[in-house]
Amino acid sequence: MLKGQAGRMCFSRVLEGEDLAEAIKKRVEESDIKAGIFFLIGSLKEVVLGYYKEGQYKSIRLDGPLEIVSCMGNIAVDEKGEVMIHAHVVVADEKGEAFGGHLMKGSHVGATAELVMIEAVGVNLQRIFDEKTKLKLWRLG
Repeated sequence: MLKGQAGRMCFSRVLEGEDLAEAIKKRVEESDIKAGIFFLIGSLKEVVLGYYKEGQYKSIRLDGPLEIVSCMGNIAVDEKGEVMIHAHVVVADEKGEAFGGHLMKGSHVGATAELVMIEAVGVNLQRIFDEKTKLKLWRLG
């Protein structure tokens, strides 16, 4: 287990047409956050949801408009110090039907998305490749 303190809170808007996953990473980097959490609300024109199966991510694409019911994730760095975001998202269509999964590239913002980032200070949160799962997992010790 790693323990740290909540640091800065940064607020940002993601604009219409931006790729949501790329935009989150860009704003995290611009805010110079190396560890932390984030959450956001807003809308999407379409979403690409990922799910992990048999050592790889499979994806599902849904066309919108879609409301982001919930999107949250964490911020860490890889072995080279590059920022990595890990985000899950739940979206709803016009009937209120909800769909969720790992946020993948190719999910474009509709009207807007409002992003809140909270920095974790006093921790070195890294993701290291795990041979068994083929994923980059937290190294906590």
